[in-house]
Formats: sequence, structure tokens, C-alpha cells
Amino acid sequence: MNPASRKILASAAVAGIVLASYAATADPMRWAAEWPHTDFSKSSVDFKEIISGGPPKDGIPSIDKPTFVAAAAEHEMADSEPVIGLVIDGEARAYPLRILTWHEIVNDEIAGVPVAVTYCPLCNSAIAFDRRIDGRVLDFGTTGKLRHSDMVMYDRQTESWWQQFLGEGIVGAMTGKRLKPIPARLESFANFKKRAPAGKVLVPDDRAMRAYGRNPYRGYDSTPYPFLFAGDLPKDIEPMARVIVVDGEAWSMPLLRVKGTIAKGELVLRWQAGQNSALDTARIRDGRDVGNVVIQRVTGGRAVDVVYDVTFAFVYHAFYPGRAIHLD
Repeated sequence: MNPASRKILASAAVAGIVLASYAATADPMRWAAEWPHTDFSKSSVDFKEIISGGPPKDGIPSIDKPTFVAAAAEHEMADSEPVIGLVIDGEARAYPLRILTWHEIVNDEIAGVPVAVTYCPLCNSAIAFDRRIDGRVLDFGTTGKLRHSDMVMYDRQTESWWQQFLGEGIVGAMTGKRLKPIPARLESFANFKKRAPAGKVLVPDDRAMRAYGRNPYRGYDSTPYPFLFAGDLPKDIEPMARVIVVDGEAWSMPLLRVKGTIAKGELVLRWQAGQNSALDTARIRDGRDVGNVVIQRVTGGRAVDVVYDVTFAFVYHAFYPGRAIHLD
């Protein structure tokens, strides 16, 4: 057996042991001590699929009072570092993964729109949501739990649990509710500054609070097998290969990288070099180039950004079982 195969089996064995251990203790009666306000009588998923990721409730602290500076004045970041770029009614803000890797959720408001900017490192899933639902504004935090290796968030108003990858309530009073995703770009800092010269960038209140700019998941996106996941894997693509997901449909990043541009009807996907992986080297700024993706719908000569996510193939396969990924 070659070393790669041994590593795959070892990773799978460890993940299987961890998942089996938590599946045996996936008991709402036990969770209720930490979550007394969560209605565990309402859920849309098997509780055995929800496991601990290690930290407790809010052990990974969300950012609830974000601080920004002019992007042009931020010189600590490399231009190639990844940010989640969000533009609403002309107001532009960048949320660096060097910060979100350590906090995972930013509760913010842009141009009067309350937003949750989220990033799950284990899935490389970067999604922005409108925090308004059913006439109320929700604030989000981290449960410390995972489902299919993806972050499970909670809202502080009802303490319902939400699947980050889908923006869907899965446990509690908000079960079945869906947050509205907002078009955002996972892009290099340089690209953000180019398209939004007057934009602002999130900075830490205390730069010594965490090892901002360091990657605690060193080498993760080069491993053959995901962490804390023991589900079925896609058969025709490596589980840790990046894929671009748009409206439940997925294209492989390697395919887009080779082609440069892919069009399907009004939908146009483009790839351009110049963005570091946040999950590769110890310093994010040194990560290998995984490139930038822009996804737009072109109608009547006008191009408009659409919601998309750059995630791993195993994640797409877990949440959209049976759907094929475009490989050629």
C-alpha cells in the first residue's frame, strides 16, 4: 500500500472513530444543559449527523462590532490574500480570511442591510446572508458543532441552529427557514481594491487577540481526505478538489482554471490567477495560488454578480447527493 493510501485510511479511521463517538452521545437531553432555549422538538436532520467540532458554544467568537479602515490604508495584508468582498448599494467592504479563519462569523450592517458574513474553514465555504427573516433581525454565533464537516451556526434570538452551507434552520424554532444569500466575491485583496477603490476592510480590534494571518489548518486543502467527515465521497473527483456552486449546480475549479471562462446560458464563470489559498501554508500570504472566480449573469449586455460558493467536492456531494459535478 502506498503512503497516500495509508494516509487516506488513517484519516478515514480517525474521522470514523470521532463521528461514531459523538453519534453515540448525540442526545438533545444532554445538549439542553448548554442550550436551554433551543427547541429540540423541532428539527429537519438526524441528530446523529451533528457532532462537536471541539470548541464549545461561542468558543469561536463571532465579531459583533466590526472595525474597518480604508482598504488603501491597510498595509499588513498581502495583495494576494483572500477576502470576502461585499458591495451593497455602492458601499463596499472586505472581510479577510486571515480574520474570519479565527472568528467564522461577522455580524454587520451595510447600507442599512444587516448581514452575516460567514466562513467555514473545513469546507472553505464563504457565504454572506441577509440577517432579516420574518420581520426580525437575527444575530449569529457559533455552536461549536458540525454537520457534514460544515459549521452549524445559531441565532441569539431563538437559539435555533443553522446550517452555514445552506443558510437553513435545522434545529429549533427556525427549522426550515432559509436566510437570503447575498452576492459576494471570494477574491484577492488586490481585486477588491481595484473594483472598490473607496472600499473598507475589516481589521481586528486587538491584533494580538489571535494569530491573524496564520493558518491553523496548515496543509488542510492538500490532504486526501477531509477532517471530521465520514460520509460518502464523490467518485469522479478528489474530495478536497475545489468546486464552484451556483444554484445547486457545481463546476470543478480545475476545469474552470483550464478553460478560463465557462458559459451556460446567461451564466458566465471566469477564473483569474492571483489569490492565495487560506488553507495551505502556515502563513496565508504564502499559500499557493488557487485563483479568483467571478460568477455573473449577463442579460442584455449587463453583467450582474450572482450568489456562488467555492467549496470542496466532498461538501457539495454531502449536501447535494446524487448530483454530478461538471468535470469537462
